[in-house]
Amino acid sequence: MHAIRVSSTGGPEVLEWASTEKPDAGPDEVLVRMEAAGVNFIDVYHRIGLYPLELPFTPGAEGAGVVEAVGSGVSTVQVGDRVAWAGPIGSYAEYATLAADRCVMVPDSVELAVAAAVMLQGMTAHYLCRDTFPLAEGQKCLVHAGAGGVGHLLIQMAKTCGATVYTTVSSEAKEEAARRAGADHVINYLETDFGDAIEDLAGPKSLDVVYDGVGADTLERGMELLRPRGMMVTFGNASGPPPHVDPIRLMSLGSLFITRPTLGHYVGNRNELERRASDLFRWIAKGELEVQIGARFPLENAAEAHRMLEGRRTIGKVVLDV
Repeated sequence: MHAIRVSSTGGPEVLEWASTEKPDAGPDEVLVRMEAAGVNFIDVYHRIGLYPLELPFTPGAEGAGVVEAVGSGVSTVQVGDRVAWAGPIGSYAEYATLAADRCVMVPDSVELAVAAAVMLQGMTAHYLCRDTFPLAEGQKCLVHAGAGGVGHLLIQMAKTCGATVYTTVSSEAKEEAARRAGADHVINYLETDFGDAIEDLAGPKSLDVVYDGVGADTLERGMELLRPRGMMVTFGNASGPPPHVDPIRLMSLGSLFITRPTLGHYVGNRNELERRASDLFRWIAKGELEVQIGARFPLENAAEAHRMLEGRRTIGKVVLDV
């Protein structure tokens, strides 16, 4: 089979289209014929070595396809089932193996490319607003990168919770996408300081929570916008790792909370995984959640997909077609 392989960490050019041995399904595993793989910033972090993996490796933490074989001990899925997952590495390939208990069934009402596009970012948005800081009616939140993969989904989910949503974008096209998702206030951070804009709209220290997947460029200013005992949720590093935060600063800003969650700890058991995925698929099928696929590339063009993602030239999700 063919796969994208990374033999040394670095820029997008280290993503090599290579011939490699087709894997077999081991005990408690499934072999999946890939249909689509989602492209995420965690793939970039793996590629550059920020989140180190043993070399060489096949990247890709999200995908969907059809089960081609099952290993011994597998009873939850069978050959021919449509499945998707987020977490196990190796989806940038024509075939992938993973633990059977890490994949979920995709209903016929959801396209496999859409399932591949929503698993990681959709479940991330789900836990952020349902569990990390459960939004409630009348609360105010800031969602950075509102036209990005997580941001576009998180805005929609936050609105279903009854929250007022402020969001940041970098272009008119992204502003329109964020408004379509339901954002109440959209701020172009290239034209104005997002903190000043929010303070003008809502007053000082008015936000209940900031959902920040950007990192270095936004964390400090975001904390200044939080009400006393508000929460900073930093879940990504799109602009680089966020700065270290002195606990005394949290006190001086109003006894703030700060957390750095990751999806793996919110789908740690089968019930959590199925609950989040089934919510997503149900909302998609009913037209209550729009998954915006902004760009699609053939698998062998993964390097170009990474360049587009890192250059912030994307609206919505980037998908690799296998």
